[in-house]
Amino acid sequence: MKAAIKQSGRGALLAGATAFLGGLVGGPPGIAVGGAVGGLLGAWMTSGQFKPIPQILLELPPAEQQKLYEEAFAIVRNLDWTDVVELTVLVMANGALQQKLAGVLINFLTKELNAEIQYGE
Repeated sequence: MKAAIKQSGRGALLAGATAFLGGLVGGPPGIAVGGAVGGLLGAWMTSGQFKPIPQILLELPPAEQQKLYEEAFAIVRNLDWTDVVELTVLVMANGALQQKLAGVLINFLTKELNAEIQYGE
C-alpha cells in the first residue's frame, strides 16, 4: 500500500489520452504504443509523489504520530496482551481487527494528510 498525492490522476489521464490518440493514428498497434509512451510520461510526471506508508509515518511530526497512535491504541486497548509480539499474533489472527486498524490508518492518511491510497506495486 502506498499513498499518492491527488495529482496521480493526471498521469493516468495522460496515459489514457496518448493510448486513444495512438489508436486513432495507428489502430490497435497505435493503442499499444500510445499507451506505453503515455504510461512512461505519466510515471515520469508523478515520480516522487508516491511514498510507502511506513516512510510517511516515520516522517510525520511527533504530534501527528501521537494522534495516530492514540486512534490505533483505542482499538487494541481492551485486548488481553502483554507485549508487541502477543499483540501482533492477536491482530494477525483477527480479520475484523485488521480491518479496523487499516481503517484508522487509511482514514488518517486521507483526512489528515490529504493523500490517496494506492494498493499493489
